[in-house]
Amino acid sequence: MKISRMRIAGVLTACLLGLVSLAQPGRLMAQAAAPAPAAIPGAASIHGHVIDPGGVPVTNGEVRLTTDRNLNTVNKKFEYTFPVDNSGNYKGADIKPGNYDAWFYQNNNSIDRMPSQVFATGEDKTVDFDMTRKEYTDKMSPAERDQIEQTRKQNAEIMAKNAKIENLNGLLKQARADTAAGNFAPAIKAMTDATVAKPDEAILWDTLGDAQLGDAVAADKAAKAAKTTDPSIPDKLTAAVNSYQKALSLNAAAAKPSTDIAAVVNNQLGQALGRLGKTKEAADAYDAAALADPKGAAKYYYNEAVTLYNSGLATGKVDGVAEAADKAIAADPTRADAYYLKTQGLAPLISTTADGKLVAPPGFVDACNKYLQLAPVGPHVADIKALLAGLNEQIQTTYKAVPAPKKK
Repeated sequence: MKISRMRIAGVLTACLLGLVSLAQPGRLMAQAAAPAPAAIPGAASIHGHVIDPGGVPVTNGEVRLTTDRNLNTVNKKFEYTFPVDNSGNYKGADIKPGNYDAWFYQNNNSIDRMPSQVFATGEDKTVDFDMTRKEYTDKMSPAERDQIEQTRKQNAEIMAKNAKIENLNGLLKQARADTAAGNFAPAIKAMTDATVAKPDEAILWDTLGDAQLGDAVAADKAAKAAKTTDPSIPDKLTAAVNSYQKALSLNAAAAKPSTDIAAVVNNQLGQALGRLGKTKEAADAYDAAALADPKGAAKYYYNEAVTLYNSGLATGKVDGVAEAADKAIAADPTRADAYYLKTQGLAPLISTTADGKLVAPPGFVDACNKYLQLAPVGPHVADIKALLAGLNEQIQTTYKAVPAPKKK
């Protein structure tokens, strides 16, 4: 009976990278807006947007309205004040109709001015403070203009990087969805494009490997269903192996290698290598997964035993199955299927004496009875009982409940 493999869920996030912050020196904390007073009939309102000379939204400060036209007045009185939010927007209401100068202030310093703003009765007026306008930049010193130009270039580069990251995140999300749905061709295409665009990102190579492995497994199932062979399968599996190995090498070379990536990718690599018949390399990959993620060791060792067992169905050899099952049992002694796999790994070692009596290898009978103890109505009960009966071994009929593992 073939046991299906299990993909260990990773904790890789959908986000490939965080967006980079735009350059905006001298930013202050945004001020909280005061509760809006009751509306005044016939009053006007205002709204707008504030951007600095570099073209970046200003995320703090306030817009003030005044009827005081004296530009040199230090203690200028303002009739209305409206805070700017963290998107560079502001709004205000209950403004008495009239003619106002609009000022933008930061930290009680005047930054920009929009004169002669006429507010009609009931009007919602738009007043933007765009400090990229020529009228504003012409008043700046040459050094200030040079600094702004440098900031604009930096922000343009940052925006380009952010756009690239967003595109890669979109490709990653779609490829995962396509792989889960069995649409492997578009997933492979998307991740191939992604790895060309950013070849130094381990998670992209891992996702490409998943699509390639899924494609190989699907092709193998189709060939078996049609009772034929598909010569492309080894190449598909090799492509998956190469992608997983690339992901592992990039992760290992990172400033802070991710143990999650190391565990999940090695688990997948083990499956691909096992299907290629490279059982020793597959076992090494599963061992590496368990080393990276000790808490999940039982799962990885179990997968190792499954891979070796399934490979043995094709080759007639079950080398290493019992040993891998023992590692899974040591990590989690309550896993019934691990004991079943151990029996399958030891069964070929059953010998016959000169008088025709069957002799089980060490550990075989114990593994059989342990499986029956843990899974008295499990899917392999009939097989295990038949094996014990053939050996004239007594089947345990009284079982003690297995205590749950202690929480760490």
